[in-house]
Amino acid sequence: MSLPKFAASRSFHAELKRRISLHFEESGKSTAGSTGLLSKAVLLLAGFVALYVHLVFFTPPTAVALLEAVLLGGFIAAIGFNVMHDGAHGSFSQHRWLNHFAAFTLNVLGGSSFMWNMKHNVVHHAYTNIDGIDDDIDVQPWMRLSSTQKRYRLHRFQHLYFWFLYCMLYLSWIFVMDYQKYFKRKIGSVDLKKMALSDHLVFWGFKVLNLVLYVALPIYTLGFLPWLVGFLTITCVAGFVLSLVFQLAHTVEHTAFPMPNEASLKMDDEWAIHQIKTTANFATNSRVISWLVGGLNFQVEHHLFPKISHVHYPAINKIIKQVCQEFDVVYNEFPRMRSAVLSHVLFLRQMGRA
Repeated sequence: MSLPKFAASRSFHAELKRRISLHFEESGKSTAGSTGLLSKAVLLLAGFVALYVHLVFFTPPTAVALLEAVLLGGFIAAIGFNVMHDGAHGSFSQHRWLNHFAAFTLNVLGGSSFMWNMKHNVVHHAYTNIDGIDDDIDVQPWMRLSSTQKRYRLHRFQHLYFWFLYCMLYLSWIFVMDYQKYFKRKIGSVDLKKMALSDHLVFWGFKVLNLVLYVALPIYTLGFLPWLVGFLTITCVAGFVLSLVFQLAHTVEHTAFPMPNEASLKMDDEWAIHQIKTTANFATNSRVISWLVGGLNFQVEHHLFPKISHVHYPAINKIIKQVCQEFDVVYNEFPRMRSAVLSHVLFLRQMGRA
């Protein structure tokens, strides 16, 4: 299909790139992740393995098992935010093999790194919040995330039931959506790039391995009902956390959902301004939240410079804000996470009624 075309890049984007480049030149730092990020990755991956082994092979008491299942769901989300995400963008490390390894963790967690690269890096980052292109805002018919989408009666209540759908995201992702993309050969309306033989083998090999690790083996060691309760707890926690953090970045009250001209397919804004208008930050002064979500509360910085590791976002945040102020570009930011959550709920309510 024909994709939208952004307006020619003007001095705004050029000035952003110049100042960010100057920052790294003067600081002498690499744009990749730090040794601290590598240590965090080791901690998260070790915690994931330890919790899995203890739950599956040591059968803790019910209360302990449920607590560990909740923690395991949190570890899955944290690995996705802190390790896989940077790795997929090539910013986790200066070493290419470490970036590939970090991105590859998604295959072990149940997803497909190939599909993620197409859906997130290629489509979402290029055409953020453009209805019909950005697959992240296509939750039809269950939710309406843009005024250009058809409104159904059930959408009047989406600000009340969204939490249930978010809990189901991870299950839907690993058992439904990856397969839909694979067989349809499309990410939404965008054609999937041709898969090499190795891509097919990795896709199917890890899908089978995941069924063994997360379904067959736990049922064998624990029994069906304990596995089911634990599996649903893990996937619901992971799905809700993943959904909420990514939705707070783009589907809140002040973010835009621009559409191209129907005849020319041209967008009004240049790419950099489009990214700022369609993206919002939250709780950037909270070191705890920044650590847990892998800097994804700095979504503006991430969308403008996805190949820069999230460990540098607090520093370049100040530079980008200054440039936006000079060029009179509105910068969307919520001071606290709870204010961003409230804005998301109000946005859902508005989309369900207007």
